[in-house]
Amino acid sequence: MPYQAEYIWIDGTEPTHELRSKTRIVADGKKPDIWGFDGSSTNQATGHFSDCVLRPVFTCPDPLRGPKDLLVMCEVLNPDMTPHATNNRAAALAAATTYASFEPKFGIEQEYTLFQDGRPYGWPEVGFPAPQGPYYCGVGGSKMPGREIVEAHTLACLRAGLGIEGTNAEVMMGQWEFQVGVLGTVEIGDQLWTARWLLKRIAEEFGVDVSFDAKPVKGDWNGAGAHTNFSTKQMRANGGWDAIIAGCEALGTRVKEHITNYGVGVEERLTGAHETAHWSKFSYGISDRGSSVRIPGGVARDKKGYLEDRRPNANVDPYVVARLMVETICGAASAAAGARRAPAKKVAAKKVATKATATKVATKATATKVATKATATKGTRR
Repeated sequence: MPYQAEYIWIDGTEPTHELRSKTRIVADGKKPDIWGFDGSSTNQATGHFSDCVLRPVFTCPDPLRGPKDLLVMCEVLNPDMTPHATNNRAAALAAATTYASFEPKFGIEQEYTLFQDGRPYGWPEVGFPAPQGPYYCGVGGSKMPGREIVEAHTLACLRAGLGIEGTNAEVMMGQWEFQVGVLGTVEIGDQLWTARWLLKRIAEEFGVDVSFDAKPVKGDWNGAGAHTNFSTKQMRANGGWDAIIAGCEALGTRVKEHITNYGVGVEERLTGAHETAHWSKFSYGISDRGSSVRIPGGVARDKKGYLEDRRPNANVDPYVVARLMVETICGAASAAAGARRAPAKKVAAKKVATKATATKVATKATATKVATKATATKGTRR
């Protein structure tokens, strides 16, 4: 019997890309293969040349349908099979390949806000709820709206086999978080985008919208981020502390590039208040949620582990943040290793040159000795 494959992709909506999907009926025994869509309806092509290509890159069981049905995360290609301009996965894959020896791993804390009728879910029609304080990891009563959506989403992610690691209520009423990891440079994007799709799809059933806006409510309310935890095999190894500090220092060398690509609304969210560092400054510290990059307390005790970049917005593209962190941190580590090897090569070259010179001198001396002997012999024969 044929099965249903839900093809999911990232569109060209500006300033923040959104998710799209459509269903394909696939014959029993066949795998989902290349498909297409009308790019002129997703801001990815013009009407006179509108075909875009969907290439499957990640599949998992569809927890909302039958036992044979699949979710199919796709990347978007041009008709000539080159990556589309909106395809950020291709660049992430290139970075992953270049720095594969570092074995980079990620865990992303995805915050989001539930909305209904134009206001955060559970908020009164007029005015505001009680100030922030009781909502973070809270329990009980009307102060925790949306838990039924969170529970359904968590179960769906588990059934799909996604790397969901936990959930919790956040600081603002109607705001929640789930975590995905520990995954590679490309895999973190594949699975987080799939988990985002599941969240939006499940929220439909409750008549609720999901917002990944960085600052969904202005004023004295927390924004929504996607804190990104990162490590390399050097950081995870015993004695990895120096590699962690080097990673923090490396992030401080490309602040503007990272901030520019960490999602729309960074300036509104990273103000220096509400557990953030100001977007225009860079800092790192141990167990400091007011810094740009936090080194967890447990990591500081163990002197190995990972770092947490707290700057990415909830609406960041995980392919982009993963690529940037790999290029910046692994790139700096690779350059430093190359610089350390350079003097050794120079010394080795000098030794070779010295040896060659010595050989040359020895050869010359031997030649002189032979010539002297020949002259002496000649004289004797006379």
